[in-house]
Amino acid sequence: MFLVLVLLCAFFSVATFSEQSPTGEAAAKQLASVIEQQFGSTPRVLIVAREQPGDSEFASSLEQKLVTSGAKVHAVVKGEPRDAREALVKISSSGEQLDVIACTPAAAAWLVFSDLKNDFPMLDNPQIVKPQSYRWPNFLKAANVLNIANQIAVIAIIAIGMTMVIITGGIDLSVGSLIALSAVLAGLFIRDYAGATNASAIGMTSACVAAILICGLIGAFSGAMITLFRIPPFIVTLAMMLVGSGLAYLLAKGESIYQIPDSFVWLGRGASFVNLPNAVVLMLVLYGAAQVLMSRMKLGRYIYAVGGNREAARLSGVPVRSVLMFAYIASALLAGLGGVIMASQLKSGSATYGNMYELYVIAAVVVGGTSLSGGEGEMCGTLIGALTIAVIQNGMNLTNVESYTQKVVLGLVILGAVLLDKIRHGE
Repeated sequence: MFLVLVLLCAFFSVATFSEQSPTGEAAAKQLASVIEQQFGSTPRVLIVAREQPGDSEFASSLEQKLVTSGAKVHAVVKGEPRDAREALVKISSSGEQLDVIACTPAAAAWLVFSDLKNDFPMLDNPQIVKPQSYRWPNFLKAANVLNIANQIAVIAIIAIGMTMVIITGGIDLSVGSLIALSAVLAGLFIRDYAGATNASAIGMTSACVAAILICGLIGAFSGAMITLFRIPPFIVTLAMMLVGSGLAYLLAKGESIYQIPDSFVWLGRGASFVNLPNAVVLMLVLYGAAQVLMSRMKLGRYIYAVGGNREAARLSGVPVRSVLMFAYIASALLAGLGGVIMASQLKSGSATYGNMYELYVIAAVVVGGTSLSGGEGEMCGTLIGALTIAVIQNGMNLTNVESYTQKVVLGLVILGAVLLDKIRHGE
Protein backbone atom coordinates (compact mmCIF):
# COMPACT_ATOMS: atom_id res chain seq x y z
CA MET A 1 0.00 0.00 0.00
CA PHE A 2 2.92 2.33 0.59
CA LEU A 3 3.97 1.83 -3.03
CA VAL A 4 0.40 2.56 -4.14
CA LEU A 5 0.43 5.75 -2.07
CA VAL A 6 3.72 6.83 -3.67
CA LEU A 7 2.39 6.11 -7.16
CA LEU A 8 -0.77 8.10 -6.46
CA CYS A 9 1.29 11.04 -5.24
CA ALA A 10 3.44 10.83 -8.37
CA PHE A 11 0.36 10.67 -10.63
CA PHE A 12 -1.35 13.68 -9.07
CA SER A 13 1.93 15.59 -9.05
CA VAL A 14 2.20 15.17 -12.82
CA ALA A 15 -1.51 15.88 -13.33
CA THR A 16 -1.36 19.15 -11.38
CA PHE A 17 1.94 20.44 -12.79
CA SER A 18 1.37 24.12 -13.58
CA GLU A 19 2.79 27.63 -13.55
CA GLN A 20 3.29 28.97 -10.01
CA SER A 21 3.98 32.46 -8.72
CA PRO A 22 5.59 32.99 -5.31
CA THR A 23 3.53 34.99 -2.85
CA GLY A 24 3.97 36.73 0.47
CA GLU A 25 7.42 36.78 2.03
CA ALA A 26 8.85 34.31 -0.51
CA ALA A 27 7.95 36.66 -3.36
CA ALA A 28 9.37 39.63 -1.47
CA LYS A 29 12.67 37.85 -0.84
CA GLN A 30 13.01 36.90 -4.50
CA LEU A 31 12.18 40.39 -5.76
CA ALA A 32 14.46 42.16 -3.27
CA SER A 33 17.36 40.06 -4.53
CA VAL A 34 16.51 40.84 -8.18
CA ILE A 35 16.25 44.59 -7.52
CA GLU A 36 19.59 44.66 -5.69
CA GLN A 37 21.32 42.74 -8.50
CA GLN A 38 19.91 44.87 -11.33
CA PHE A 39 19.76 48.34 -9.75
CA GLY A 40 22.36 48.32 -7.01
CA SER A 41 21.80 48.88 -3.30
CA THR A 42 20.19 52.37 -3.50
CA PRO A 43 17.40 52.25 -6.12
CA ARG A 44 14.33 54.47 -5.96
CA VAL A 45 11.32 52.16 -5.64
CA LEU A 46 7.53 52.24 -5.68
CA ILE A 47 5.89 49.09 -4.28
CA VAL A 48 2.41 48.20 -5.58
CA ALA A 49 0.10 45.38 -4.50
CA ARG A 50 -3.59 44.66 -4.06
CA GLU A 51 -5.30 44.94 -0.69
CA GLN A 52 -5.28 41.19 0.02
CA PRO A 53 -3.60 39.20 2.79
CA GLY A 54 -0.91 37.59 0.63
CA ASP A 55 -0.24 40.74 -1.38
CA SER A 56 -0.15 42.95 1.71
CA GLU A 57 2.37 40.61 3.29
CA PHE A 58 4.46 40.82 0.11
CA ALA A 59 4.41 44.64 0.12
CA SER A 60 5.28 45.00 3.79
CA SER A 61 8.05 42.41 3.67
CA LEU A 62 9.55 43.87 0.48
CA GLU A 63 9.56 47.38 1.95
CA GLN A 64 11.38 46.15 5.04
CA LYS A 65 14.00 44.27 3.00
CA LEU A 66 14.63 47.17 0.61
CA VAL A 67 14.90 49.80 3.34
CA THR A 68 17.30 47.54 5.25
CA SER A 69 19.51 47.22 2.15
CA GLY A 70 19.59 51.01 1.63
CA ALA A 71 16.98 51.49 -1.09
CA LYS A 72 14.69 54.55 -1.13
CA VAL A 73 11.04 53.46 -1.07
CA HIS A 74 8.95 56.42 -2.26
CA ALA A 75 5.60 54.81 -1.42
CA VAL A 76 3.86 51.52 -0.75
CA VAL A 77 0.49 51.14 -2.50
CA LYS A 78 -1.96 48.52 -1.23
CA GLY A 79 -5.17 48.91 -3.17
CA GLU A 80 -6.47 49.47 -6.68
CA PRO A 81 -5.13 50.95 -9.96
CA ARG A 82 -6.40 54.44 -9.02
CA ASP A 83 -4.31 54.29 -5.83
CA ALA A 84 -1.25 53.44 -7.90
CA ARG A 85 -2.00 56.34 -10.27
CA GLU A 86 -2.30 58.76 -7.34
CA ALA A 87 1.07 57.63 -6.03
CA LEU A 88 2.67 58.06 -9.47
CA VAL A 89 1.18 61.54 -9.85
CA LYS A 90 2.41 62.54 -6.41
CA ILE A 91 5.97 61.30 -7.03
CA SER A 92 6.04 62.97 -10.47
CA SER A 93 4.73 66.29 -9.08
CA SER A 94 7.41 66.35 -6.41
CA GLY A 95 10.13 66.14 -9.04
CA GLU A 96 11.35 62.75 -7.82
CA GLN A 97 12.38 59.98 -10.16
CA LEU A 98 11.79 56.23 -10.05
CA ASP A 99 14.06 53.37 -10.98
CA VAL A 100 11.75 50.48 -10.16
CA ILE A 101 8.07 49.75 -9.70
CA ALA A 102 7.93 46.50 -7.75
CA CYS A 103 4.57 44.75 -8.23
CA THR A 104 2.78 41.50 -7.71
CA PRO A 105 1.94 39.71 -11.00
CA ALA A 106 -1.68 40.88 -10.80
CA ALA A 107 -0.74 44.51 -10.17
CA ALA A 108 1.87 44.48 -12.95
CA ALA A 109 -0.95 43.89 -15.45
CA TRP A 110 -2.81 47.09 -14.51
CA LEU A 111 -3.30 49.51 -17.44
CA VAL A 112 -1.93 52.37 -15.38
CA PHE A 113 1.56 50.94 -16.04
CA SER A 114 1.04 50.35 -19.78
CA ASP A 115 2.62 53.61 -21.01
CA LEU A 116 4.62 55.14 -18.19
CA LYS A 117 7.06 56.91 -20.54
CA ASN A 118 4.35 59.10 -22.04
CA ASP A 119 1.98 59.35 -19.06
CA PHE A 120 4.66 60.21 -16.50
CA PRO A 121 7.74 61.49 -18.39
CA MET A 122 9.21 63.07 -15.23
CA LEU A 123 9.71 59.64 -13.66
CA ASP A 124 12.53 58.74 -16.07
CA ASN A 125 10.76 55.60 -17.41
CA PRO A 126 10.97 53.26 -14.39
CA GLN A 127 11.20 49.52 -14.96
CA ILE A 128 8.39 47.26 -13.73
CA VAL A 129 9.57 44.12 -11.97
CA LYS A 130 7.51 41.28 -10.55
CA PRO A 131 8.23 37.89 -8.94
CA GLN A 132 9.31 35.31 -11.50
CA SER A 133 7.02 32.35 -11.96
CA TYR A 134 8.11 28.71 -11.93
CA ARG A 135 6.57 25.35 -12.70
CA TRP A 136 5.59 23.12 -9.77
CA PRO A 137 2.77 20.64 -9.01
CA ASN A 138 -0.17 22.15 -7.11
CA PHE A 139 -0.41 18.80 -5.33
CA LEU A 140 3.08 19.13 -3.84
CA LYS A 141 2.70 22.70 -2.58
CA ALA A 142 3.48 22.80 1.14
CA ALA A 143 0.09 24.29 1.97
CA ASN A 144 -1.70 21.50 0.11
CA VAL A 145 0.34 18.73 1.74
CA LEU A 146 -0.41 20.15 5.20
CA ASN A 147 -4.06 20.49 4.22
CA ILE A 148 -4.18 16.78 3.29
CA ALA A 149 -2.70 15.82 6.65
CA ASN A 150 -5.01 18.14 8.59
CA GLN A 151 -8.12 17.02 6.71
CA ILE A 152 -7.42 13.33 7.29
CA ALA A 153 -6.49 13.73 10.99
CA VAL A 154 -10.01 13.02 12.31
CA ILE A 155 -10.55 9.96 10.10
CA ALA A 156 -7.07 8.63 10.83
CA ILE A 157 -7.45 9.00 14.61
CA ILE A 158 -10.81 7.21 14.63
CA ALA A 159 -9.34 4.53 12.36
CA ILE A 160 -6.99 3.52 15.19
CA GLY A 161 -9.91 2.26 17.26
CA MET A 162 -11.65 0.81 14.20
CA THR A 163 -8.51 -1.17 13.36
CA MET A 164 -8.60 -2.81 16.80
CA VAL A 165 -12.29 -3.60 16.43
CA ILE A 166 -11.91 -5.12 12.97
CA ILE A 167 -8.86 -7.14 14.03
CA THR A 168 -11.05 -8.72 16.72
CA GLY A 169 -13.47 -9.72 13.96
CA GLY A 170 -16.05 -7.01 14.68
CA ILE A 171 -17.21 -3.72 13.21
CA ASP A 172 -18.23 -0.35 14.65
CA LEU A 173 -20.78 1.61 12.64
CA SER A 174 -21.46 4.14 15.40
CA VAL A 175 -18.29 6.23 15.08
CA GLY A 176 -19.79 8.79 12.67
CA SER A 177 -22.68 9.52 15.03
CA LEU A 178 -20.32 9.70 18.00
CA ILE A 179 -18.36 12.42 16.20
CA ALA A 180 -21.53 14.51 16.05
CA LEU A 181 -22.54 13.67 19.61
CA SER A 182 -19.11 14.54 20.99
CA ALA A 183 -19.00 17.85 19.08
CA VAL A 184 -22.47 18.79 20.32
CA LEU A 185 -21.71 17.78 23.92
CA ALA A 186 -18.44 19.71 23.94
CA GLY A 187 -20.19 22.77 22.55
CA LEU A 188 -23.04 22.50 25.04
CA PHE A 189 -20.76 22.02 28.04
CA ILE A 190 -18.65 25.02 27.02
CA ARG A 191 -21.70 27.18 26.39
CA ASP A 192 -23.74 26.21 29.46
CA TYR A 193 -21.16 25.34 32.11
CA ALA A 194 -17.73 26.70 31.16
CA GLY A 195 -18.57 30.33 30.42
CA ALA A 196 -19.45 30.25 26.71
CA THR A 197 -17.23 32.73 24.79
CA ASN A 198 -15.42 33.59 28.03
CA ALA A 199 -14.53 29.97 28.84
CA SER A 200 -11.06 29.33 30.22
CA ALA A 201 -8.63 26.72 28.95
CA ILE A 202 -9.43 24.50 31.94
CA GLY A 203 -13.16 24.87 31.33
CA MET A 204 -12.84 23.98 27.65
CA THR A 205 -10.58 21.03 28.41
CA SER A 206 -12.99 19.71 31.05
CA ALA A 207 -15.91 20.06 28.63
CA CYS A 208 -14.08 18.15 25.91
CA VAL A 209 -12.94 15.40 28.29
CA ALA A 210 -16.51 14.98 29.52
CA ALA A 211 -17.80 14.69 25.95
CA ILE A 212 -15.18 12.07 25.10
CA LEU A 213 -15.92 10.04 28.24
CA ILE A 214 -19.64 10.00 27.48
CA CYS A 215 -18.81 8.57 24.06
CA GLY A 216 -16.66 6.01 25.86
CA LEU A 217 -19.68 4.97 27.94
CA ILE A 218 -21.64 4.38 24.75
CA GLY A 219 -18.77 2.24 23.50
CA ALA A 220 -18.85 0.31 26.76
CA PHE A 221 -22.58 -0.29 26.28
CA SER A 222 -21.95 -1.60 22.76
CA GLY A 223 -19.20 -3.87 24.03
CA ALA A 224 -21.46 -5.20 26.80
CA MET A 225 -24.24 -6.01 24.34
CA ILE A 226 -21.76 -7.85 22.13
CA THR A 227 -19.92 -9.77 24.85
CA LEU A 228 -22.71 -10.49 27.36
CA PHE A 229 -25.65 -11.06 25.05
CA ARG A 230 -23.70 -12.12 21.95
CA ILE A 231 -25.59 -9.74 19.67
CA PRO A 232 -23.72 -9.34 16.35
CA PRO A 233 -21.51 -6.21 16.34
CA PHE A 234 -23.11 -5.02 13.11
CA ILE A 235 -26.57 -4.87 14.73
CA VAL A 236 -25.40 -3.34 18.01
CA THR A 237 -23.31 -0.59 16.46
CA LEU A 238 -25.96 0.09 13.82
CA ALA A 239 -28.44 0.67 16.64
CA MET A 240 -25.98 2.90 18.50
CA MET A 241 -25.34 4.84 15.31
CA LEU A 242 -29.03 5.78 15.27
CA VAL A 243 -29.07 6.44 19.02
CA GLY A 244 -25.98 8.66 18.85
CA SER A 245 -27.31 10.65 15.91
CA GLY A 246 -30.70 11.07 17.54
CA LEU A 247 -29.16 12.24 20.83
CA ALA A 248 -27.00 14.75 18.99
CA TYR A 249 -30.02 16.28 17.26
CA LEU A 250 -32.07 16.27 20.48
CA LEU A 251 -29.35 17.96 22.52
CA ALA A 252 -28.56 20.54 19.84
CA LYS A 253 -32.27 21.04 19.10
CA GLY A 254 -31.46 20.93 15.43
CA GLU A 255 -29.17 23.97 15.63
CA SER A 256 -25.43 24.57 15.60
CA ILE A 257 -23.68 25.73 18.76
CA TYR A 258 -21.43 28.72 18.14
CA GLN A 259 -21.01 30.21 21.64
CA ILE A 260 -17.40 29.05 21.85
CA PRO A 261 -14.20 31.09 22.48
CA ASP A 262 -11.87 31.84 19.58
CA SER A 263 -9.07 30.04 21.45
CA PHE A 264 -11.00 26.77 21.10
CA VAL A 265 -9.61 26.39 17.57
CA TRP A 266 -6.11 25.75 18.98
CA LEU A 267 -6.44 21.98 18.66
CA GLY A 268 -8.09 21.88 15.25
CA ARG A 269 -6.42 24.77 13.44
CA GLY A 270 -3.38 25.72 15.49
CA ALA A 271 0.20 24.76 14.71
CA SER A 272 2.91 24.74 17.36
CA PHE A 273 5.47 22.07 16.43
CA VAL A 274 7.68 22.76 13.37
CA ASN A 275 4.60 24.31 11.70
CA LEU A 276 2.71 21.02 11.79
CA PRO A 277 -0.99 21.38 12.69
CA ASN A 278 -1.69 20.34 16.27
CA ALA A 279 -4.26 17.79 15.09
CA VAL A 280 -1.60 16.14 12.91
CA VAL A 281 0.90 16.05 15.79
CA LEU A 282 -1.76 14.43 17.99
CA MET A 283 -2.53 11.93 15.24
CA LEU A 284 1.14 10.92 14.93
CA VAL A 285 1.51 10.56 18.71
CA LEU A 286 -1.58 8.35 18.90
CA TYR A 287 -0.37 6.17 16.04
CA GLY A 288 2.99 5.77 17.73
CA ALA A 289 1.29 4.69 20.96
CA ALA A 290 -1.08 2.34 19.09
CA GLN A 291 1.81 0.77 17.21
CA VAL A 292 3.61 0.06 20.48
CA LEU A 293 0.40 -1.35 21.99
CA MET A 294 -0.29 -3.70 19.08
CA SER A 295 3.28 -4.87 18.51
CA ARG A 296 4.97 -4.76 21.91
CA MET A 297 2.32 -5.27 24.59
CA LYS A 298 0.36 -8.26 25.82
CA LEU A 299 -2.98 -6.56 25.15
CA GLY A 300 -2.07 -6.16 21.49
CA ARG A 301 -1.29 -9.87 21.17
CA TYR A 302 -4.61 -10.65 22.85
CA ILE A 303 -6.46 -8.52 20.28
CA TYR A 304 -4.84 -10.46 17.43
CA ALA A 305 -5.54 -13.77 19.17
CA VAL A 306 -9.24 -12.98 19.64
CA GLY A 307 -9.57 -12.04 15.99
CA GLY A 308 -7.67 -15.08 14.76
CA ASN A 309 -9.63 -17.71 16.69
CA ARG A 310 -11.83 -16.59 19.56
CA GLU A 311 -12.41 -20.05 21.03
CA ALA A 312 -8.73 -20.96 20.88
CA ALA A 313 -7.87 -17.67 22.54
CA ARG A 314 -10.37 -18.35 25.33
CA LEU A 315 -8.99 -21.82 25.93
CA SER A 316 -5.49 -20.33 26.04
CA GLY A 317 -6.47 -18.04 28.90
CA VAL A 318 -7.08 -14.85 26.96
CA PRO A 319 -9.80 -12.71 28.64
CA VAL A 320 -11.87 -12.48 25.47
CA ARG A 321 -14.68 -10.37 26.92
CA SER A 322 -12.29 -7.84 28.42
CA VAL A 323 -10.37 -7.57 25.15
CA LEU A 324 -13.57 -6.96 23.17
CA MET A 325 -14.75 -4.40 25.70
CA PHE A 326 -11.43 -2.59 25.41
CA ALA A 327 -11.64 -2.50 21.60
CA TYR A 328 -15.13 -1.00 21.49
CA ILE A 329 -14.45 1.48 24.31
CA ALA A 330 -11.23 2.59 22.59
CA SER A 331 -13.09 3.00 19.30
CA ALA A 332 -15.78 5.14 20.95
CA LEU A 333 -13.27 7.25 22.89
CA LEU A 334 -11.29 7.98 19.73
CA ALA A 335 -14.50 8.83 17.89
CA GLY A 336 -15.28 11.26 20.71
CA LEU A 337 -11.81 12.76 20.35
CA GLY A 338 -12.41 13.06 16.61
CA GLY A 339 -15.62 14.96 17.32
CA VAL A 340 -13.77 17.39 19.59
CA ILE A 341 -11.14 17.99 16.91
CA MET A 342 -13.82 18.60 14.29
CA ALA A 343 -15.64 21.00 16.60
CA SER A 344 -12.33 22.80 17.12
CA GLN A 345 -11.66 22.97 13.38
CA LEU A 346 -15.10 24.42 12.67
CA LYS A 347 -15.42 26.37 15.96
CA SER A 348 -18.89 25.00 16.55
CA GLY A 349 -20.84 21.90 17.47
CA SER A 350 -23.47 20.43 15.17
CA ALA A 351 -25.42 17.19 14.87
CA THR A 352 -24.57 17.08 11.16
CA TYR A 353 -20.86 16.45 11.79
CA GLY A 354 -19.44 13.02 11.02
CA ASN A 355 -22.01 12.15 8.35
CA MET A 356 -20.80 9.04 6.46
CA TYR A 357 -17.49 9.13 8.35
CA GLU A 358 -17.92 5.54 9.52
CA LEU A 359 -17.60 4.46 5.89
CA TYR A 360 -14.47 6.54 5.33
CA VAL A 361 -12.93 5.16 8.52
CA ILE A 362 -13.71 1.56 7.57
CA ALA A 363 -12.36 2.27 4.09
CA ALA A 364 -9.08 3.58 5.54
CA VAL A 365 -8.70 0.46 7.68
CA VAL A 366 -9.50 -1.95 4.85
CA VAL A 367 -7.37 -0.12 2.27
CA GLY A 368 -4.55 -0.22 4.84
CA GLY A 369 -4.56 -4.01 4.75
CA THR A 370 -6.58 -4.99 7.82
CA SER A 371 -8.58 -8.15 7.10
CA LEU A 372 -12.34 -7.96 7.59
CA SER A 373 -12.12 -11.58 8.69
CA GLY A 374 -10.15 -10.49 11.75
CA GLY A 375 -6.79 -11.44 13.18
CA GLU A 376 -4.66 -9.42 10.76
CA GLY A 377 -3.77 -5.76 10.37
CA GLU A 378 -1.24 -3.08 11.31
CA MET A 379 -1.51 0.48 12.53
CA CYS A 380 1.05 1.72 10.03
CA GLY A 381 -1.03 0.18 7.27
CA THR A 382 -4.14 1.98 8.54
CA LEU A 383 -2.31 5.31 8.51
CA ILE A 384 -1.17 4.65 4.95
CA GLY A 385 -4.74 3.68 4.04
CA ALA A 386 -6.10 6.93 5.49
CA LEU A 387 -3.48 8.95 3.63
CA THR A 388 -4.27 7.05 0.42
CA ILE A 389 -7.95 7.99 0.62
CA ALA A 390 -7.04 11.59 1.44
CA VAL A 391 -4.64 11.77 -1.51
CA ILE A 392 -7.27 10.36 -3.88
CA GLN A 393 -9.89 12.86 -2.72
CA ASN A 394 -7.50 15.81 -2.75
CA GLY A 395 -6.07 14.87 -6.14
CA MET A 396 -9.53 14.59 -7.66
CA ASN A 397 -10.46 17.98 -6.22
CA LEU A 398 -7.34 19.55 -7.72
CA THR A 399 -8.07 17.98 -11.11
CA ASN A 400 -11.69 19.21 -10.98
CA VAL A 401 -13.34 15.80 -10.80
CA GLU A 402 -16.97 16.30 -9.81
CA SER A 403 -18.17 15.07 -6.41
CA TYR A 404 -20.43 12.33 -7.79
CA THR A 405 -17.56 10.80 -9.74
CA GLN A 406 -15.40 10.97 -6.62
CA LYS A 407 -17.91 8.78 -4.79
CA VAL A 408 -17.78 6.23 -7.60
CA VAL A 409 -13.98 6.17 -7.49
CA LEU A 410 -13.86 5.84 -3.71
CA GLY A 411 -16.40 3.00 -3.79
CA LEU A 412 -14.31 1.15 -6.39
CA VAL A 413 -11.17 1.66 -4.28
CA ILE A 414 -12.89 0.09 -1.26
CA LEU A 415 -14.22 -2.80 -3.35
CA GLY A 416 -10.79 -3.36 -4.85
CA ALA A 417 -9.14 -3.42 -1.41
CA VAL A 418 -11.60 -6.02 -0.12
CA LEU A 419 -11.20 -8.09 -3.28
CA LEU A 420 -7.43 -8.08 -2.91
CA ASP A 421 -7.83 -9.14 0.73
CA LYS A 422 -10.00 -12.10 -0.34
CA ILE A 423 -7.58 -13.10 -3.10
CA ARG A 424 -4.64 -12.87 -0.71
CA HIS A 425 -6.34 -15.24 1.72
CA GLY A 426 -7.42 -17.63 -1.03
CA GLU A 427 -11.12 -17.19 -0.31
